[in-house]
Amino acid sequence: MKKKLNQDTTLLDVLKTMQPQASTNVLRKMLTNQRVTVDEIIIHRAKHLVLQGQVVEIHPKQKISVEEVREHNAKSHNLDILFEDEDILVVDKPAGLLSVATDKLEQDTLHHRCVEYCRSEKKNGWCFIVHRLDKATSGIMVFAKTEAAKQDLQEQFAQRLVHRHYVALVEGKSQSGRADHHLVEDKNLRVHVSEKKTKTSKRAITMWDVLAEGEDETLLSVIIETGRRHQIRVALAENGTPVVGDKMHGATTNLHGRICLHAVALEFLHPLTDDPVRFESEYNPAWRHGLKNP
Repeated sequence: MKKKLNQDTTLLDVLKTMQPQASTNVLRKMLTNQRVTVDEIIIHRAKHLVLQGQVVEIHPKQKISVEEVREHNAKSHNLDILFEDEDILVVDKPAGLLSVATDKLEQDTLHHRCVEYCRSEKKNGWCFIVHRLDKATSGIMVFAKTEAAKQDLQEQFAQRLVHRHYVALVEGKSQSGRADHHLVEDKNLRVHVSEKKTKTSKRAITMWDVLAEGEDETLLSVIIETGRRHQIRVALAENGTPVVGDKMHGATTNLHGRICLHAVALEFLHPLTDDPVRFESEYNPAWRHGLKNP
């Protein structure tokens, strides 16, 4: 909508003649949203003097893409979203945040943030828990947005069809290795290796290769076949190379103010298309400081 002035007046008064049904607040919002130009120059001030012969134009509202809306909603819920469609939500979990609430009913968890984000997208939106990461571990997690996707992904995890890849910075020197343990949890939720298989123990299979090494630390690529609580941390501690920062399992250093374990890749079959999909996340490059490739 355009109007050429036949006399000098303020920009707000011009807008009132162009949009007589609109309130003053609505007209001022047009200005702050950069929708008003004078001779093709964006003007924000309501009291700007428009001269005779100048052309005032009100531009249509800019259409906001779905991606822009999602990005805004993700930021408002403190989420780093790597991928999203109608069936799954893949996010990058920060260290120090619980994946899901415990029996203490914590309010701020990754699952809670994802649920609130889904509800900001759709009134009855929801996401389902498929797997977990330890509170101290950062990296990729996938949530299901439908019941069917949840069942499909949970079955893939149960059948060990999901590829889970981690990076760990450990104390000491390590060679490539493999651990096949039976783990038990005590009443304080501390995880230990069981000397023999018991009814309460759970099998944990962990494999690792050396990515880089230094005098006092080694950077490992870790793959797990099973997903047990503290599985990697226990396996590497049993190897004599606890994860840096993991005081619970014997670490004596804390170079980066956290346990240096990050889930860098997750690969599975998409629950709707059955196509293989892979998602990746960057770990802290400082973990390589002073280390050399083997």
